[in-house]
Order: sequence, then structure tokens, then C-alpha cells
Amino acid sequence: MPVEIGAVAPEFELRDQHGQMVRLADFRGRKNVVLVFYPYAFTRVCTSEMCAIRDELPAFQSDQVQVLAISTDTVFALRVFAEQLGLEFPLLSDFWPHGAVARSYGVFDELRGCVVRGTFIVGRDGALRWSVVNAIPDARNQAEYLKVLGAL
Repeated sequence: MPVEIGAVAPEFELRDQHGQMVRLADFRGRKNVVLVFYPYAFTRVCTSEMCAIRDELPAFQSDQVQVLAISTDTVFALRVFAEQLGLEFPLLSDFWPHGAVARSYGVFDELRGCVVRGTFIVGRDGALRWSVVNAIPDARNQAEYLKVLGAL
């Protein structure tokens, strides 16, 4: 079950595509955070969604907002994915313990061993402000969470 709106977002520390540690707490008090959980690098819908974020990056990443994309792919796969697509935002690996962060947000598919398409907006205070969870094959409507970000 996904985290409830108003609850404190589960803390995490994950490696990005460059092997650097990224902690949700690093943004507390400084930026709103958009967490974009996606099933697999290199798949059609995930590639399309990451490219859409890339193409609208100033709306997702600024002095006010940070986007963090999370999958259960390895750091090495994420590095190649980012390089091939020109992704300049953090892609975080929830590889080991496998899906632990996704589980804490209620978006891990135990049968498939991957995350479902969950998007969470965490406020500067660390509380969850908005979320949407889509099934694995269903692409997200990014205009929805851009609208929420505009209201923060």
C-alpha cells in the first residue's frame, strides 16, 4: 500500500548512475522532490517517460524542485541508460536489498520483482504532498504532477 498523503516520506539512501550516494534527507528544507519509480531501464514505456522528463527538465529540476528516478536496475545499467538517452538527472538504483525503497513506498511488485509506476511529490518538510500509482504497462500523465508542483 502506498504511503499516505501527509505522512513523512520514507527516508532512503541509494546510489545514482555515477555511484554517488543520494539521500532524500539531503533535500529536506531546501527542495521539493519528485520521486519517479519506474520498472525497467531500456523498456519502451520507461524510456519514453524518462525522455519526457529530460525534455521538460527545467519544470522538474530547479532551485525549488529535484527529480529522482528510481528503479531496481543496477547502477551499471542505469549509467548506460542515462548516457544513451542523455539523462542528466539522478537515476537511483534500488537493486540491493532488492526493492527495499520501493517496498517502503508500497510500489514493489513481488511477483515480477520490480517497481510499478509510482510518482510521489515530497515537500520541503519531508511530508508526502501527492502521489499516483499506475500499473506497469500504463504510462503516467506528467502534466498532472507538473500541475501539483506549480501549486507548491
